[in-house]
Amino acid sequence: MPSRLSPARTPRALCIALSLAFGALAPLAATAQAPADAASAVTRYQQPSEAMRAVLDAPALPTHSLSPDQKTLAVMRSQRYRQVADLARPALKLAGMRIDPAAHAPLLSTPSLESLVLRPVAGGAERTVALPAGGGFHHLRWSPDSRHVLLNRRTPTGVELWVGDPGTGALKKVQGLKLNTLLEADAVWQGPDVMVVLAVPAKTGPAPRFEAPDGPTVQESLGRQSPERTLQDLLKNAQDEAVFAHYVRSQLTRVNLRTGALQALGEPGLFSSLQAAGTQGQVLTERLRPPFSYQVTWQDFARDVDLRDAQGRVLRALAPVALKKDVPVDGVITGPRHYTSSPGADAAVYWLEALDGGDPRRKVEHRDRLMRLAAPYTGEPQEVHRSIGRATMTEFLEGGQQAVQADVDRERQWMRLSLLDLGARPAPARVISERSTRDRYKDIGQPLRRMQPNGRQAMRVDDGALWLVGAGASPEGERPFLDRLQLSDGSIRRLFRAGSSHYERPLAVLDAQGSQVLLSRESASEVPQLVLRSGAELSQVQALTRYTDPAPQLRDVQRELVKFKRADGVELSFWLYKPPGYQAGERRPTFVWAYPLEFTDASVAGQVSGSGNRFTSFGGTSPLMLLLDGYVVLMDATMPVVGDPKTVNDSFIAQITSNAQAIIDKAVELSVSSRETMVVGGHSYGAFMTANLLAHTDLFKAGIARSGAYNRSLTPFGFQSEQRTYWEAQDVYQRLSPFNYADKLKEPLLLIHGDSDDNPGTFPIQSQRFYQALSGTGGHVRYVSLPYEGHGYTARESIGHTLWEMRQWMQRQVGEGKPLN
Repeated sequence: MPSRLSPARTPRALCIALSLAFGALAPLAATAQAPADAASAVTRYQQPSEAMRAVLDAPALPTHSLSPDQKTLAVMRSQRYRQVADLARPALKLAGMRIDPAAHAPLLSTPSLESLVLRPVAGGAERTVALPAGGGFHHLRWSPDSRHVLLNRRTPTGVELWVGDPGTGALKKVQGLKLNTLLEADAVWQGPDVMVVLAVPAKTGPAPRFEAPDGPTVQESLGRQSPERTLQDLLKNAQDEAVFAHYVRSQLTRVNLRTGALQALGEPGLFSSLQAAGTQGQVLTERLRPPFSYQVTWQDFARDVDLRDAQGRVLRALAPVALKKDVPVDGVITGPRHYTSSPGADAAVYWLEALDGGDPRRKVEHRDRLMRLAAPYTGEPQEVHRSIGRATMTEFLEGGQQAVQADVDRERQWMRLSLLDLGARPAPARVISERSTRDRYKDIGQPLRRMQPNGRQAMRVDDGALWLVGAGASPEGERPFLDRLQLSDGSIRRLFRAGSSHYERPLAVLDAQGSQVLLSRESASEVPQLVLRSGAELSQVQALTRYTDPAPQLRDVQRELVKFKRADGVELSFWLYKPPGYQAGERRPTFVWAYPLEFTDASVAGQVSGSGNRFTSFGGTSPLMLLLDGYVVLMDATMPVVGDPKTVNDSFIAQITSNAQAIIDKAVELSVSSRETMVVGGHSYGAFMTANLLAHTDLFKAGIARSGAYNRSLTPFGFQSEQRTYWEAQDVYQRLSPFNYADKLKEPLLLIHGDSDDNPGTFPIQSQRFYQALSGTGGHVRYVSLPYEGHGYTARESIGHTLWEMRQWMQRQVGEGKPLN
């Protein structure tokens, strides 16, 4: 069907509309009426179909954590979903975060552990760790020497620290310690049994309480530009500042895990981070510095930076980090930022400084420089390296004398990885990888890391080489690999690549030579298992686990990668999923799920993601759940928007229309879909895409948009990859706002949004106002607001209801998931 590029309907569209109203599909419309009436009266959480519930509530496969010495494997099973009652706990919304005031911690977003088993990698008896009732255990981590396994337990009154013995499985609580994990949950290790954490101060009184405001909220801007992306839950007044400071305030505390002794180090403060500096127990700390801003989140508040000795005494106060204000869109502050320290014995401190005034629009030879202050911290800092693009990451190799830095060129959307020499006489940096930020085929992978004695992670180095693990994206799908990068000359040697029949992802190299590798192995029909590869070319495979299929009914789902081109030759693809019981040649109502991505290069836009060898498993609010009710699903349909990063959105509507047309044409050509029974959907930016497709084309019968943004004047300082402000590209912002076309959007649209969405740009008011616009202009729209849910949905009740809504919407708009021919 042709796109609708003007308010007028095409004659063909009108004929189809009349045929739907009066023709052969009238019985279908009648059968859809009953669900519509029932759906309109919903006031309680609903459950999806029995087939969906069976998969939704099937046990999740376990997750794993390998000890630093690579001898013990923690096997964890967690609650699959949370409950709305968990989300409904009292919370404070301050400085861009959601605070659990009873626990001095963020609202817990992950389910708690249900079971924990410790098993030797080499074989032997497993140890079951008994998890006492009375709270939710989470955040498992290991001590550097692997002699302790640590867990946090969230209780109604705080966050406790529990210590386990991997040898016996015994678990005990550290008495008298109440962790403050609000801004920092990591620890500094000062010895095999000694760690420094942030704790709630012993003499913390009740939080400030205010019966009424003591004055108005006042903000002022006197002629200086200070653009900020739309942010939520910001501080509003001095009362908010006082409450926030109360909960952030913490005490550096040394914990002896062997004796249980606790020692306060220094005075309490507004600590936002701590990390080990070197190997002598030193600590690099950052503390928030009032007054706080009402325009940015706590991550962009001003901070004092101190280097402390093992007793918490300040060795040197470093240059403070400035408050983020008067900073251009996608810019950075001037002066020091991103402090870090060497995990090696040299204990040097590093930070970044902008060379372009923090403004990405300036034309300069170099954007950033890396600075170094060496021990004993009495001299002046020295410049180590200058990056062409904006530095985004600096990570050390073991030994602390080398680092890898990533920088990104915003204009070209280009990423570069450089190997830096940090020795006394540093050699010039050497580029080890560079590619388009969207080019998955040229991604060299991620380095394996190893925990250092002070608890820091560093890139693992064996015999002068790094280990690289990558997804192995290719035109045939992903085939993960393990490579060895030689530091002396940058050469790369491949040790392993997954074959064509199984998806195998390397997890750990168990020796310096790479002769034993731990992997996760699966296929379309085989449950993911841990295996050990060894021998010549790692050809010998030993199974370490034997998990059973939690949802065997999904083995009847058929999956196929489909590649094709849109009208201008740009390559596209989607994963075609056919429901259980599907017979060749059947056309069924079809759901298309997509998310737009911007590209500077058309050759990269069509790159394939995913693998046909992945074990078919899904749950939560995945649109694949619709397969269980008989619908065809075109999953992860590529939706590229190709062009100059500065102006790529000028053609956004035209390009997503061309993508959608090609997707529909291909599905019809494959005889799996009918043009008249296709529904489009997406989440977040995918919801924005969905609304625009319905507003500007007649390609789809209906849409489902979850947690989206529909009025770009409410995100005036940029969105997604848009670099221009509303005032620099007002026509583009207006044209890309489905809100402005509410009176033209007549295809049925289901809007779903969490009423506590704290994602920048997707305030719940986006869906509220869009619903009002559509309903006020005669649109066919349903709006579902999920209590206490954020940008994604986590409670079992919310997930079940979302699936019910999606299934009901499909049934109302395109009928049951049954063959049409």
